[in-house]
Amino acid sequence: MSVKKKIPKASKHRLMIFGTLSIVLMGYFLFTLINYTMNINKLKEEQKQLQAELVSLKDDAEDLSTVIQKLKDPDYVARYARENYLYSKNGEYIIKIEEKPEKKVTKKNNNSNYQYYIGGSVICMIGIFLYILKRK
Repeated sequence: MSVKKKIPKASKHRLMIFGTLSIVLMGYFLFTLINYTMNINKLKEEQKQLQAELVSLKDDAEDLSTVIQKLKDPDYVARYARENYLYSKNGEYIIKIEEKPEKKVTKKNNNSNYQYYIGGSVICMIGIFLYILKRK
């Protein structure tokens, strides 16, 4: 024979209030944790991108310093002006051939993962809340 203990109504009411409050707080902390994690990952990706850009800019700086050295040579300047600005010597003909522009590849923004985390958290919170109400 099992004896069922009768739980007072005030205890049930207190448990429901504090249980709901604790679930809401856990949901808030979970959301905050996910938000900070996503921000940290985003900043790490941005750091990698900026590091790559820094390397690229250093390479460009080296290239520009070599161009500066070349521009100090008068023969190079004359040839550069003929090639890029269509200057010619006497008796030369200039034929200009246009190059096709390159297509730029755009990168998608990965906010969709963030939305999935938020949506999943909200669905879990609603499920827990409905479970508590059903048990009542």
